[in-house]
Amino acid sequence: MKSKESGSAAVEVHDLDPQEFLEQVHSFEFWFEAVEGYLSGLTFGFRPDTVDITLPDLDRDRLITVLCNYCVGETAALEGASGLIAIAPNRMAKIFLSTQVVDEGRHLEVLLHRLRMLGVADPEAEMERRANRSLQLFKRRLLELVSSKDWEAAIFAQNVILEALEFTVFQNHARDADPITREVLLGIVKDERRHIGFGENELGRRLKTAPHIRARLGQVKKELDHLVLDTLEETMKELNVDAGEREKLGRSYLEAAARLGLQP
Repeated sequence: MKSKESGSAAVEVHDLDPQEFLEQVHSFEFWFEAVEGYLSGLTFGFRPDTVDITLPDLDRDRLITVLCNYCVGETAALEGASGLIAIAPNRMAKIFLSTQVVDEGRHLEVLLHRLRMLGVADPEAEMERRANRSLQLFKRRLLELVSSKDWEAAIFAQNVILEALEFTVFQNHARDADPITREVLLGIVKDERRHIGFGENELGRRLKTAPHIRARLGQVKKELDHLVLDTLEETMKELNVDAGEREKLGRSYLEAAARLGLQP
């Protein structure tokens, strides 16, 4: 992690006091340093010299379905993050969310490009045809929370629940993906870590001063968990992940909420 110059000495960001730390890690400067390190030299999320492989028809069809669902999730995050900027409680949160909007826009762009590489002429129409119903319902509910200006619930749904789902699924998928899809997903996963960190930090600080918020977040979690777990289950089936591994991934997703003291 890059250090911050303070006078004549370089200071590690984790040595800063809490307010300075937030100023640093929510800044565009920090965002640029973070993404430049792993996006430099890439074209649409992968190295130009990465060799594409021809997939068997069934594997290609399954990958298209999975990527269509990834696009729905990234669209939800893009629309959610952009809407949250207007209701963010402070300047630092607004700036961080503006960097997240850029991230989510890039994610959607590279996934759509990958679909076109796989021969999908109209990715938008294909998304509509193949999208998982539970994921569509999740997207609708997330945007309702944003439009109702429910800051804590919306951040929880987006930067903890949705980002934890994407992080879990993308990381697992990348292990056995074709070379280009693997590079695209690993680049996205690095952004998801930062998004989850923001959500957990924001909510963790609020829960310390307003513990009653926990009940509201628990209510949102109860409402959305089955949609997330249904989406994860269907996606992992498309990727031929066995039942034991799917159960393990479900637990991994639930751990994100548990870190905030919310029980399954």
